[in-house]
Amino acid sequence: MRLDAAPGRDAWLTPWLPLVLNRAAVAPVLELGCGSGKDTAILVGAGLRVVAIDISSAWLAKARSVAPEAEFVCQDVRAPFPASVAGYGAVVASLSLHYFNWPDTVALVQRIHASLGQGGLLLCRLNSTRDHNFGASGYPAISEGYFLVGGEPKRFFNREDVASLFAEGWCTLSCRERTINRYVLPKAVWELVVEKDA
Repeated sequence: MRLDAAPGRDAWLTPWLPLVLNRAAVAPVLELGCGSGKDTAILVGAGLRVVAIDISSAWLAKARSVAPEAEFVCQDVRAPFPASVAGYGAVVASLSLHYFNWPDTVALVQRIHASLGQGGLLLCRLNSTRDHNFGASGYPAISEGYFLVGGEPKRFFNREDVASLFAEGWCTLSCRERTINRYVLPKAVWELVVEKDA
């Protein structure tokens, strides 16, 4: 069985859907790095209008099959986001913001902030420094907290990194470090829900 094969439904978004529905009643939700469309299907199933992007056309084909109502765009998350006239009501980024050096990560979070309408939400999950099953140890370091894992750069975040990344312009509604069972092996992540504050 593949390490990234999901044994069951990962319902991390479910408790936040009422708030997302409130904030994205008119403006769409932007999903960064939609992968196979697990979260996309949950969002459209709740009646949300979703614009989902991923760099992989193969993953987008799978996502289309489970959430055909969504709009899909094949691009790098560092490219300009598809425009929303009023700004997005929410951005969802589950395990898609960890591939970049620190300046690029900060710039990406700033672009997410700029893409949201006032009071818009970011719901994201970030690799934790305790995520030893998926690369937080035993791999060559590129820089602190940033490793070459199977030939691919991956960043792992500690509490201070998370606090620094969302220190300005955000109001934190929830921030917790937890172990999830999205994959075959347990994965340690930070789950955050932050609101655009300024």
